Amino acid sequence: MITDPTWIFFIVVCIIFTAPMIFSKLHIPHLVGMILAGVLVGEHGLNLLQRDSSFEIFGKVGIYFIMFLAGLEMNMQNLKQNRMRGIVFGALTTVIPFLFGLYSGLHLLHYSTAASLLLACIFASHTLVSYSIVGRYGVTNDPSVTVSILATMIALLSALLFLAGMSEVLKGEEAGFKFWMLFVFRIAVFLAIMFFVFPRIIRWFFRKFSDPIMLFTFTLAVVFLAAAMAAELCGLEGIFGAFLSGLVLNRFIPSTSPLMNRLEFVAGAIFIPYFLIGVGMLVNVRPLFHESSALLVVVIMVVAGTVSKYLSALIARHLFRWSRPQGLMLFGLTEAHAAGALAMVLVGRHLIIPATGEPLMSAAVLDGVVVMILISCIISGIFTDQAAKGIKLGIGQRVVTQRRDSTALDDEKILIPINSISNVRQIMSVAFMMRNRQLNRGLICLNMINDSNLTEQARQHSQECLDMATQLAAAADVPVQTRTRLAVNFVMATIHSFYENDASEILIGLHRRMHPSDSFFGQFASGLIDGIARQISIANIIIPANTLRKIIVAVPPKAQYERGYYRWVNRVARIAEDLGCVIEFYTTEETAQTLIPYMKERHNTVRAEYEHMEQWSELPSLRHEVAADHLFIVIASRRGSMSWNKDFNKLQQWLSQDFSHTSLLVIYPDQQAESEESFLSPNRSNQSTGDTTNQRISNWLSHWILKAT
Repeated sequence: MITDPTWIFFIVVCIIFTAPMIFSKLHIPHLVGMILAGVLVGEHGLNLLQRDSSFEIFGKVGIYFIMFLAGLEMNMQNLKQNRMRGIVFGALTTVIPFLFGLYSGLHLLHYSTAASLLLACIFASHTLVSYSIVGRYGVTNDPSVTVSILATMIALLSALLFLAGMSEVLKGEEAGFKFWMLFVFRIAVFLAIMFFVFPRIIRWFFRKFSDPIMLFTFTLAVVFLAAAMAAELCGLEGIFGAFLSGLVLNRFIPSTSPLMNRLEFVAGAIFIPYFLIGVGMLVNVRPLFHESSALLVVVIMVVAGTVSKYLSALIARHLFRWSRPQGLMLFGLTEAHAAGALAMVLVGRHLIIPATGEPLMSAAVLDGVVVMILISCIISGIFTDQAAKGIKLGIGQRVVTQRRDSTALDDEKILIPINSISNVRQIMSVAFMMRNRQLNRGLICLNMINDSNLTEQARQHSQECLDMATQLAAAADVPVQTRTRLAVNFVMATIHSFYENDASEILIGLHRRMHPSDSFFGQFASGLIDGIARQISIANIIIPANTLRKIIVAVPPKAQYERGYYRWVNRVARIAEDLGCVIEFYTTEETAQTLIPYMKERHNTVRAEYEHMEQWSELPSLRHEVAADHLFIVIASRRGSMSWNKDFNKLQQWLSQDFSHTSLLVIYPDQQAESEESFLSPNRSNQSTGDTTNQRISNWLSHWILKAT
């Protein structure tokens, strides 16, 4: 047996990178491969490794990470929409397995009433061991996943509460009114700290500090403090605290942020595999081949536990009228018995029955539960993998013949001119949120050097800007291309780069006014707006984007008639979805009638509200609605476009006077696409100047004449 820490870690790392390669050839999920590898190298297998304290520590960190990521990646709007389904399924997947476990213990295994109740608690609880599979397939926002996560919390909490009361009785103490009142009080204090104290501390820290290492370590500190508080203050498992910390941090760590990428990487590369290998090392299958009674215990536990969980998922699937893959997802995610079951059986080993003086759970039962954990994790991994594939492919789901999906035809390719280090981080964070992650097309970062000032210092500044953008993109796992261009006229150089790189839109930062006579947008932005007809976004993010709490969007009358209408709606909705913020659209009733169905159809996980604003001249009055932690988005209009009116001549003056200290995003919509369908098409004309009304009428007539002929 190997005992040297260096060799132990080396073997574990070898298992982590070789197991997926081997088991993928056998079409076995990676999760199952890790557990089987743990069985093989453990004390009851080839006896290569001893399950020392490193597996205890890293394993506990791994299960905390699983629950933390489940809360962190959960779409909060999706949770609100499916909370009743989660409660119903949570009740089903708790009560049915509990009854199966109680019957099996009393009548099939002939355990005592107390031991049968403990077995019923083990059956009722489950752990999200297979959640990493869901993340790998990118279906974390599916309602079946959200419902399963909520049901997991309900089932585990119910089982642990029942176990806490039973433990008090076996210890000779009365689990009466006083005990439960104190228990509820401690939980209430814990929840108050988590949802009222933690968010304020987190928001303050994220606004004050931007160093990636500090943000990462602070996030880990929050997770483990919450887990420790759940265990010590409430007497519950630490996984509750880890899950709740994920919900609290949900709004502060966007899914496209570098911090999210680092958390997922560290969890998936080290801690979660360590946990799975450690679970496999607990398994001792030898008694199954020598003792028929041990084999009978395992068979009854596995069959009863699996059938009860499958029955619960089947009933829920028919109640919710979901597809078969969604029903399998309910079963797959709630089948695995791991951390909760192991904790309960260890509690049972330490509880003494007063009448006999023997432990509530014998060593044979412990072995049986551990084998059940192994088999349930394997079943969970296989079914979750199949369910995730089915959901990803849309198998069995109702076909919706509506507007074509933007992920199929969107010509998205964002060009980002960067000439100042001070706003690179803010601009890149906006780009990460605006981009379509399913397409995964790279960003284009452009830096321009004045041809008349070609010095070594200018070259070094250019390289520093592009290096910083590259580092941020790499941390967020976003492809990026960098370009350096010598130019005298930065506006024309940007336009040329736009068409040379076949870009679809431009994102720039708001310039710094060096003189009172400077315009609010500056000459560069104004030149781009006048010189190119594609979407241009001007961003000025005052506070870190992940601390924004609300998005207010001012939409001018007749905005729905603009050719790039749906492009900017999609970009704004992605920002809201990533930040978990509510959007308030201020617009006319006519425009709202097009926004409401589109948002419900395409972005139903985004909570959108609509306020009436009849005239564009009402824009300055919105300063009373926009707070310091809000993002104010203004949908502007070019001269000659359908939504333009004379009030737009005052736009820069209004923004300068009333919104200069507000996080701001001004979007000039695309004037090139003819409709939502055509702007999603990759075939674009080479028009580089703003269309006039006469040009649009001419294009429209030409289109219909050609169609008629």
